[in-house]
Amino acid sequence: MERTSVNGALIALVVAVATIGGFMFGYDSGVINGTQKGLEAAFDLGRLGIGINVGAILVGSSIGAFGAGRLSDLIGRRSTMMVSAVLFLVSALLAGAADSSAVFIFARILGGLGVGAASVTSPVYISEVTPANIRGRLSSVQQVMIIAGLTGAFVANFLLARFAGGSTAELWGGYAAWRWMFWLQVVPATIYLLALFFIPESPRYLVAKGRVDEASKVLSRLLGPAEANRKVAEITASLSADHHRPRLSDLIDRGTGRIRPILWVGIGLAVFQQLVGINVVFYYGATLWEAVGFTEDYALQINILSGVLSIGACLLTIAVIDRIGRKPLLLIGSAGMTVTLATVAWAFSSAVPNAGGGVTLPGNTGLIALVAANLYVVFFNVSWGPVMWVMLGEMFPNQIRGSALAVSGFAQWIANAAISVSFPTLAVKPGLAVTYGFYTAAALISFFFVRAMVHETRGRELEDMQG
Repeated sequence: MERTSVNGALIALVVAVATIGGFMFGYDSGVINGTQKGLEAAFDLGRLGIGINVGAILVGSSIGAFGAGRLSDLIGRRSTMMVSAVLFLVSALLAGAADSSAVFIFARILGGLGVGAASVTSPVYISEVTPANIRGRLSSVQQVMIIAGLTGAFVANFLLARFAGGSTAELWGGYAAWRWMFWLQVVPATIYLLALFFIPESPRYLVAKGRVDEASKVLSRLLGPAEANRKVAEITASLSADHHRPRLSDLIDRGTGRIRPILWVGIGLAVFQQLVGINVVFYYGATLWEAVGFTEDYALQINILSGVLSIGACLLTIAVIDRIGRKPLLLIGSAGMTVTLATVAWAFSSAVPNAGGGVTLPGNTGLIALVAANLYVVFFNVSWGPVMWVMLGEMFPNQIRGSALAVSGFAQWIANAAISVSFPTLAVKPGLAVTYGFYTAAALISFFFVRAMVHETRGRELEDMQG
């Protein structure tokens, strides 16, 4: 491929717009972190109630991820992202205005539908419009934007709480600050929806729908006329041997009658990404650090620090993923997370109850836990955070990509829900040390899973993927 034929500016624009979905994914997931005191006070919630209200988004996300994989095969990648943008808008308005826990849960389920849709559609769209030699780094931008969204939510929560005098204090219009934390999401959601009108549909989707001329025009704009003709021929050939409307039954190997092995690998990557407990940090970070003696103000600042470190780690991944590959990064991440999570578990094993009903980490143990937790976040975001989404977007053959993403994304969000909803209860009994010990074990097992099951995809064309 002639490098000079690639329209770098257009590709950058397309990736930038598509990854706003990642930003929304991150913001919608992270905004809950600073609102839990407000929810508890407004709706009189206990630990289980908090877990249900926090986890409501994950119910929607699992459904949204499953539905979006199939929907994107029916109406297109871009149209599916537009649906998710509308869901983000409605959810933000309704969550901030909720007058009961039931209304709030409904609003967060709607937001979850958008999060789930964005989580699977953006990576596959990016992988389908970018050249193979830079696909890994451009797909990794999705994780940068997810973390940017999380960090943006943390910063907004911190500033609104600081300005109001606390997350439950009254802010503008007589409404508490925690409600404005949700309403601010309307701004990026509107930008996302409008920007989607300015990017093209996925050429692989267009070919699958028989709209070859449209696909050729899109590829000509992205890669140049000569490369466009070659790519259209490759995509058509990859689909011609089994050319029918994509469906879930494609995930069954016709020769053996069993689920395709590549799908099990995708499910494994998706589930292990959550079993290591990363979203405990993102969803409950403020509550966790307050529980071990930090004030709300400092806890929110720690969230921001974690977000900044995460972005830095993702930028490092962008720099190296197309040089050293996906599998080495996953192995490095699994090893690093195992050590750092084990350190956090050890630190929490020394916790002692305090007069305020929480716990205190004696001596320098609190500092050790804080450093280890942030190093854990770095290891996750240099590896499993971006690389899992990169691989899910590129590892499946064309015919099953949408369906496989639907199932893998569903599995990812179910695992996310199981970890996130269970944490408030597990943190009390059997306790933080045992809970983090489980995440440590998952990180260790993930190392051997990657070594045995995952195959490198660096530099391979999507039309060459087998499974």
